[in-house]
Amino acid sequence: MSLLKLESLQVSIGPVQAVRDVSLSLAPGECRALVGESGCGKSVTAMSLLSLMPAAAKTNALRWEFAGRDMRQLSERDWRQLRGNEIAMIFQNPMTALDPTQTIGSQIAEPLRIHKGLSKREALNKAIALLERLAIANPAQRAGQYPFEFSGGMLQRAMIAMAVVCEPQLLIADEPTTALDVTVQAEVLSILRELRESSGTAMLFITHDLGVVAEIADSVSVMYAGQTIETGSLADVFSREAHPYTQALKRAVPNMSNPQPLQAIGGTPPDLRHPPTGCGFAARCSERMAICDHLPPSFACDANGKHESRCWLWHPEHPARWREAEQ
Repeated sequence: MSLLKLESLQVSIGPVQAVRDVSLSLAPGECRALVGESGCGKSVTAMSLLSLMPAAAKTNALRWEFAGRDMRQLSERDWRQLRGNEIAMIFQNPMTALDPTQTIGSQIAEPLRIHKGLSKREALNKAIALLERLAIANPAQRAGQYPFEFSGGMLQRAMIAMAVVCEPQLLIADEPTTALDVTVQAEVLSILRELRESSGTAMLFITHDLGVVAEIADSVSVMYAGQTIETGSLADVFSREAHPYTQALKRAVPNMSNPQPLQAIGGTPPDLRHPPTGCGFAARCSERMAICDHLPPSFACDANGKHESRCWLWHPEHPARWREAEQ
């Protein structure tokens, strides 16, 4: 059973078709990584899932369900009750996401007062307990401090605390480790993994770092030029990558066990003010064919249909790919 089911999300902001066709699903307790280059539409997708896009944005989807509800029918009042309670988000930069005029403790406690009806003291006590669980030293003292008094790693933990304090069913993490050093990044990933395992929260983890994906994800959706172009389990996408773009991403990642010269992806992503009518990656693809001038649907890459690629190479009448998959 899916907790989240999204089919053909499209988001335009003025002339820019920021998201052209994104489909993904999440089961309770699952962690799905949303991967791709900067500018491919990952964060726009995340903000759309919380209905936080600006008024100028136009959002449509063929299907958009969460916990059995049609999200396209929700009022703004419904969304206010949902955000921070059933769906929460960890933003990329906590320094700009947190209010500099409010203490850390009061900001973590606020969702509990709004959504759970706790008193100021009860909510603050729970906030302090959560800071302690997230390995913040002297949590009672720290709860009374302001964001500028926290280090980058501590701020990210405070951001995580504010997101999970109401125990949401779905947690969206938008590149939460990008600005952290390697040691702190590992600590934050460990915290997120432990919180997910203990509470059963599903997670949509947005990143461009394939190393992070390997650490935390159960399944992966790869985005390019506003579209999901490959979807599958972690093993599918990492060991049997099907789309030429996913293969190119892997070649651009250092492999310490088998050092090889890194291969940069040539060219640039398409201008989404005038998106291509065919495959978005065709202009940069070494396997381009004439049919790539036509927009490909998603094709199954295995017998059970759980691994999909939006590439003409996986058309059923292209037998070479099927032979490779069977091997």
